[in-house]
Amino acid sequence: MAIMLKSPQEIKKMRRSGQVLRRVHDAVRDAVKPGASTMDLEEVAARMIEELGATAAFKGFNGFPAVLCTSVNNEVIHGIPSRKKVLREGDIVSVDCGVIVDGFYSDCASTYPVGTKMSPATRKLLDVTKASLEQAIQEVQVGATLGDIGAAVQEMVEAAGFGVVREFVGHGIGKSMHEDPQVPNFGQRGRGQKLRAGMVLAIEPMVNAGAAEVKVLEDGWTAVTVDGSLSAHFEHTVAVTEDGPLVLTR
Repeated sequence: MAIMLKSPQEIKKMRRSGQVLRRVHDAVRDAVKPGASTMDLEEVAARMIEELGATAAFKGFNGFPAVLCTSVNNEVIHGIPSRKKVLREGDIVSVDCGVIVDGFYSDCASTYPVGTKMSPATRKLLDVTKASLEQAIQEVQVGATLGDIGAAVQEMVEAAGFGVVREFVGHGIGKSMHEDPQVPNFGQRGRGQKLRAGMVLAIEPMVNAGAAEVKVLEDGWTAVTVDGSLSAHFEHTVAVTEDGPLVLTR
């Protein structure tokens, strides 16, 4: 496993990339409303990325056709924006986006409620998934392990009665979108790769309201829950520093 450690200067550049990505996310979040299509969100993101002088990280990546992944309700990740997919009151939509600024990637995802009427069960799914990411970020300390990060997510999610997706994981990130190591959302404390200052990780819990199993649709991209339950996804790009975790996409 070739883990690329970043210098403080490189982490600064990655933070700039993360700040640009945050502005893209804020613009998309404001566009999430009943009646908007996922293609409307795509167009907002594409325009914002261009205005900010960044490059979309996802478009063309392994042939992916869009700058955003927009995954609605039971879609877990990698949903392809479409004019036909119109958001309705009470839906949830996970928006995953990455950008390249000055040669460095950043990657971030949030799941947004559509409209104002969200069921308590859906609210709990979003709250727990987001909290599990925050819990995982707290584990990003020099000398901790990838198992500590995975366990933090798994413990919180499973205690709430939800399923942790295992087929897809977080990843190292830097001058490439996916670098070593892989960052699972499950694991045992104290196990796995030790964290070192200069590592940068995209940590991204994917959590299903029901069972953990997922399948990929015929489009070759969109992953959905096998049981049709809702799924939420939150992600931040986080640097390991001597002073603890530095979230680059906040």
